[in-house]
Amino acid sequence: MPGRIVRVWKGYGTADGVERYCSEHFAKTVLPQLEALEGFLDANVLVRPFGSQTEVVVMTVWDSIDSVKAFAGDRYQEAVVEPVVRDLLERFDDQVAHFSVAVTTAGA
Repeated sequence: MPGRIVRVWKGYGTADGVERYCSEHFAKTVLPQLEALEGFLDANVLVRPFGSQTEVVVMTVWDSIDSVKAFAGDRYQEAVVEPVVRDLLERFDDQVAHFSVAVTTAGA
């Protein structure tokens, strides 16, 4: 899938904070907003124990870097973090990573 971009962001918090981030914030607020954007293709939210904290990894898939920029703006390498996230998570990445998809089974 030439041009597909995966945007990756990580956060850390208590198990309860991460659960609330996933079920209340991401599922009910973020995902509907993303699904309304042209060029947004998919999202995966991964969770795992990480020492005394719980780690959450958000991976969104876009059809191009231009779609990412339309979502995140000119400073698209900076994380888009709403104020409520600061109450749910103890810490999070200020920067995101973007990967070009080299091989996928999606859409095969």
